Amino acid sequence: MPDNPLYPIVVGADGSVAATCALRWAAAEAAASGRALRIVHVVDLEVTVYPRYQPAHYDLREMELMRGHRLLREAREVVRETASEVIPELRLDQGKVAEALREESRAASLLVLGGRQPRPLDRIAVGSVVVALAAHARCPVVVVRVPDAEDLPPTEGPVVVGVDHPPSSEEALEIAFEEAARRGARLIAVHSWDDHEINWPLDQHDVETHEDDLLAQRLAFWQVKYPDVAVERRIARGRPADRLLDLADQAQLIVVGSRGRGGLKGLLLGSTSQTVLSHALCPVLVARSGEKVR
Repeated sequence: MPDNPLYPIVVGADGSVAATCALRWAAAEAAASGRALRIVHVVDLEVTVYPRYQPAHYDLREMELMRGHRLLREAREVVRETASEVIPELRLDQGKVAEALREESRAASLLVLGGRQPRPLDRIAVGSVVVALAAHARCPVVVVRVPDAEDLPPTEGPVVVGVDHPPSSEEALEIAFEEAARRGARLIAVHSWDDHEINWPLDQHDVETHEDDLLAQRLAFWQVKYPDVAVERRIARGRPADRLLDLADQAQLIVVGSRGRGGLKGLLLGSTSQTVLSHALCPVLVARSGEKVR
């Protein structure tokens, strides 16, 4: 994505293992791209167990604010250990986490969040902060998850992008090519389909030829714009999320599109994006449809 120092990378920090992984990734990204880094911790002061008129309410409020400042200082140390040349801005916001970070995303080039470790048959709960922001942030969102708490996010391997028809993922293609070019990485463009989506009688070979031609057409403009990016086209029958997850263990970044719109109450993130966010053990970037990358 374009390197504009006026728009920082924003990363959420809450002291968790997942947030620490996201901090490391964001710090390395800021160092590599020359962008500023802003670390944000959000304190929800409305969540207390005492009424406002009782002294304990104000004691808890002060404790939460003090804890927030401590977490930000600890986050700064994580950044220093990862990329000493990056000097982050620390910001303590108050309010609901999803709403506060969505507001932060208005003046961000990228919003980075930590993703919890997946469990068998697990899905990110509908209404979670991650899904809400992936669907409704005002800039691209990256969710960082690694297999183990001590692991670092991958820095090698291809950039993988999911491509669908009709062309509703143009933002994802733009970002994927930009990221592959900046990282000097190979780009794997993945398109898959379900047989019931084919509305005319064709044998399997004809279907594959047709879908590969469509994928080539979708990529043509970006390959001219980024001639140095090596592109591999992959087509396959089946669920798009499954095909993308097949590549997650070798990718350094997966880029998917989003159909999110409206306010935080309507979580309209596409099923493919949500499934990949739930299970990929590599960073996943959700290109916000209709939002310009800055």
